[in-house]
Amino acid sequence: MTVRTRFAPSPTGLLHIGNARAALFNFLYARHHGGSFLLRIEDTDRERSTQKAVDVLFDGLAWMGIQWDEEPVFQSTRQARHAQVAHELLERGLAYRCYCTAEELKEMRETAMAEGRPPRYNGMWRDRDPADAPRDAPYTVRIKAPREGETVIHDLVQGEVRVANSELDDMIILRADGTPVYQLAVVVDDHDMDITHVIRGDDHLTNTFRQAMIYRAMGWDLPKFAHLPLIHGPDGAKLSKRHGAQSVVEFREMGYLPEALDNYLLRLGWGHGDAEILSRDEQIRLFDLDGVGRSPSRMDYAKLLHINGVWMRRADDTRLTDDVMERLSQVEGVDTSDATRARVLRLMPGLKERAKTLVELAENAAFLGRSIPLPFEAKAQKLLTPENRAMLGRLATQLEALSPFDGPGIDATLRRFAEENELKLGKVAQPLRAAVTGSSMSPGIDDTLLALGRDEVLARIKAVAHE
Repeated sequence: MTVRTRFAPSPTGLLHIGNARAALFNFLYARHHGGSFLLRIEDTDRERSTQKAVDVLFDGLAWMGIQWDEEPVFQSTRQARHAQVAHELLERGLAYRCYCTAEELKEMRETAMAEGRPPRYNGMWRDRDPADAPRDAPYTVRIKAPREGETVIHDLVQGEVRVANSELDDMIILRADGTPVYQLAVVVDDHDMDITHVIRGDDHLTNTFRQAMIYRAMGWDLPKFAHLPLIHGPDGAKLSKRHGAQSVVEFREMGYLPEALDNYLLRLGWGHGDAEILSRDEQIRLFDLDGVGRSPSRMDYAKLLHINGVWMRRADDTRLTDDVMERLSQVEGVDTSDATRARVLRLMPGLKERAKTLVELAENAAFLGRSIPLPFEAKAQKLLTPENRAMLGRLATQLEALSPFDGPGIDATLRRFAEENELKLGKVAQPLRAAVTGSSMSPGIDDTLLALGRDEVLARIKAVAHE
């Protein structure tokens, strides 16, 4: 059997983190088994399913590095096929027309609740003679649910799950206007797309029992099901806005790398020994459903931040520089010329060691493109005492005479200056850092000065020393 998985989101304008993890698990499972990963857009809600919402899904998956193997299927284009299956079940006597009015259905529910029964449809048109049907009245099509026994699903994550068939009612598969319901459409699409494994959130588990009725009525083989526990907030409650970011777009805007988000989502509910930081190739090699736990996962934003820091340090300097320059282009007062880009690229090895997100990285690099006078953080301003300003003026003279202006020369000059003035090196480096960056934190002072270049360093020191 060739494994074929699918991700089938409704386009709502965001790619929720839970859906993103489901997409990742489907993708990795297919790749691990040498199969295919497919994408289906369940866009039957025409009001919400805009092209912009679809683009959000495509962009989010592409950013995460999740590639589908065939042209995406749009469910809205397949309604005639869905209806065809419903009519086939009608013809075979496995479904029937229901002429109940809205008032009758309401009365049915109220009676059931008053008698302490679940408010289900009572099957009043299931075995009636079609000749009893009111002439030209609208009708829905309902499937005949099994009345006895039980339905068993052998779930690859949850294990064996059972439900008594008496708990299942004759659900509608075709509405009065002739449009198919979700339960019918998803089964027909999964069958026609040859899906072998349906991997999705366990909030769909009750749907699976209903969908199994359609598979069996049509004589189709059921795919293998794997229902993933949901992602909760750090407090164990359903993940919501109060917990923080929830969508892939939000995490991207907050400066997370796709490798980090993928890595974190993979480890959120799946494990392989002590392995924590895994490349895409390692993920594909190791991932299988036997590593997925049955309990809900808790979102740990601090852990995600840590993993992002690890991937930041591993990332290519040119790639990070490109992202930083794009972010700095939105910051007022920061020059993003080629000269600034060259400074950022030169200093990137040190900058990325001190940042946990791309946003933080851009903030830390902004000083490289600022003009005199620099804005100063409070801690930096505190370092620029009158005594230190005077000291920096004297240091500028030695740096100006330095030739060549390179790393070893800068280091030797600072050490010699500190010794001549009977100061510890930090007492020289810290005020110097404040003067040239506007901050009390930066990569190594030698690298920082080298990235700025002699002329800019001297201009920044003199602007402070002469105040």
